[in-house]
Amino acid sequence: MDDEIQLISDGDGLAVIGDPMAIDRFLVSQGLQAKDLGMQRLSPALGTAAGMAQVGSEIAANSGRWMKLTEESARVAKLLPKVQNSASGNVHATLRSQNGQFAKNLQFVKGHSSLLTNPALLAGAAGLMAQIAMQQAMEEITEYLAIIDEKVDDVLRAQKDAVLADMIGVHLVIEESMTIREHTGRVSDVTWSKVQATPATIARTQAYALRQLDALAEKLESKSQVGDLAKAAKDAEVKTQEWLAVLARCFQLQDAIAVLELDRLLDASPDELHRHRIALRAARKNRLDLISRSTVGLVSRMHAAAGTANTKVLLHPTASRAVVHSSNHVSTVIVDFHGRLGIDRGLESLEAKRWVDAATEVKDKVLVTGAGGVDVARRVGNGTLERAKSASGKLSSGLADRALRLRGGRDEPKDEV
Repeated sequence: MDDEIQLISDGDGLAVIGDPMAIDRFLVSQGLQAKDLGMQRLSPALGTAAGMAQVGSEIAANSGRWMKLTEESARVAKLLPKVQNSASGNVHATLRSQNGQFAKNLQFVKGHSSLLTNPALLAGAAGLMAQIAMQQAMEEITEYLAIIDEKVDDVLRAQKDAVLADMIGVHLVIEESMTIREHTGRVSDVTWSKVQATPATIARTQAYALRQLDALAEKLESKSQVGDLAKAAKDAEVKTQEWLAVLARCFQLQDAIAVLELDRLLDASPDELHRHRIALRAARKNRLDLISRSTVGLVSRMHAAAGTANTKVLLHPTASRAVVHSSNHVSTVIVDFHGRLGIDRGLESLEAKRWVDAATEVKDKVLVTGAGGVDVARRVGNGTLERAKSASGKLSSGLADRALRLRGGRDEPKDEV
């Protein structure tokens, strides 16, 4: 007999449900790897509900696998027919193998699969998909935090601020609840009572961290002289990674709470599972947007500071180079942070000019601006335009040393152009 499987895509992942052997053949045919969806967890909650006696047998007869929408799995998802469930908003499809094999070109079968016509089972499967997607995101954040472990320790353990201390306590409580869930397969009243008040503490910590990033941006905006900009940019370079670590931890804990919430609803009010899953998805997007606004705002201020420094590179070579370096560093760590959280705002396009390129650009302007160039040249080298040409004719990464020598080793002037 031909094997039939069900595919569900919610935009974050792709679930394959059906006979375990059929699923394995499908995954092999498409070159995909997937995690266990945990369909059996639905049986106790849905199988005992009124009018749902047949659900238990359906769950027992089917297995489920889940994969994140990567380049490979997204390719498969694009081949699916766009049959969207009006209730869940997810894309569904029924596929059937031919002679026990799934063709590379997926074929949709219009049928009446018990899974696709069972709203409760569909809601339960979608809830499981949401949980696994968030757990996957939590694992990626754990890897991110491990890379910057020392900085995380500095800001989370050495900080004396009570807000951060509270979050550390919340982390321990949630971690314990997730461990209990893993061992029992459910979230009981006792387990839920431990964590139900924690979201407020996490939100307070997140707001505090975002305010610290905003303060770094505001400090940059208030500076006009290159020397002051260099100090503020260096401060941002040092502190940004630490506050991003706090935000990453907050986001990870919020995802953990959402996983526990879905389990709690599955156990206590399965009929509310679908609506709550949609609400959690919207709330998660709002958090990402909020984080994105602050981090993108900081990057914009750093690049504005780098732009100011670029225009003063001949007068302030060392400080200008420091500002651009700090700007590039902050941009890099924020782009990495966005990638870990799944934020895509095209920060790569905001790349600052390299310091040498900026110096060369200013040199060219000095050589062609006539009288205006003479004035600039005099301030750089305390000489004539010809002397400025000589000083800037071989601009390279060593421009700073040359400019300092021309000033006789004196400190960079504090006045602005």
